[in-house]
Amino acid sequence: MTTQALERQPSRRDSEPLRQRLESLEREAGANALAVAVHDTATGEDFGMQPDRWFHAASTIKVAILLGVFGAFHRGTLFPQSRVHVRNRFYSAFDGHAFRVQSDRDGNSTVHSSIGKTMRVAELAHHMIVTSSNLATNLLLDLVGVEPIQRLLDELGIEGIDLRRGVEDEQAFDHGISNHVTARGLASLLGAIVAHRTFTPELSDGMLAILHEQEFRSGIPARLPKGARVAHKTGEISTVAHDAGVVFPPGRKPFVLVVLTEWDPDGGKRMNLIARASLAVYDHYVAGGDDA
Repeated sequence: MTTQALERQPSRRDSEPLRQRLESLEREAGANALAVAVHDTATGEDFGMQPDRWFHAASTIKVAILLGVFGAFHRGTLFPQSRVHVRNRFYSAFDGHAFRVQSDRDGNSTVHSSIGKTMRVAELAHHMIVTSSNLATNLLLDLVGVEPIQRLLDELGIEGIDLRRGVEDEQAFDHGISNHVTARGLASLLGAIVAHRTFTPELSDGMLAILHEQEFRSGIPARLPKGARVAHKTGEISTVAHDAGVVFPPGRKPFVLVVLTEWDPDGGKRMNLIARASLAVYDHYVAGGDDA
């Protein structure tokens, strides 16, 4: 029997029970907002709950920057083995003033310990996603450029992602210049990657491989069955917590899942809501139920 024959062949299901379950989870958690977008590659079905509501992107914007880096690989203007001088000096999108990334706010110390040396682009891309290094992010964004990445998103027909600046640019933040995303926008980006609609299949799979190595796993993967693999990127600041990824259930085609949440600054178990929402979606599409 072929692998394809072994795969489950899910059918479209009424999404109202899922919507009601997600709304209940949102109320129980006390979140100010919950947005969910799903694209099921097995059926082509899309689900959205506030999918076009804009949120501060936090570190989910790094998926768009990863796309920009791999776009440069595709064009041949950059190579994975290209070496980048590691420095900690960047310029504000607001007025050009210099700023630095704080080492105590970064995802790890590896990139900071390399200041004054060089690192490969592939290493920086890994740290940007896997440990969410802000220093790696800004180095790559300086290398590729904000406008080229936004143009690439436009060329791919991906709306709902507004890249304006690097991370930790407090001057720009104070003047209302921030990166924003919608659940539908991130789902469109991840859907294009998993469907190999971005660049070559090899480059698309290269992006997924990095996303699969994500170390922060208290969101989408936390409550899923052990056999389910997730390629994803989290993002969290004082008022938002997000997770966006592709879920690969065993014996089934994957589905794209984006969960964006907004909170009061002292809001409670943020990632727990994302994990419970993820399980609700998984149960709906894979397990055939709607309990979470």
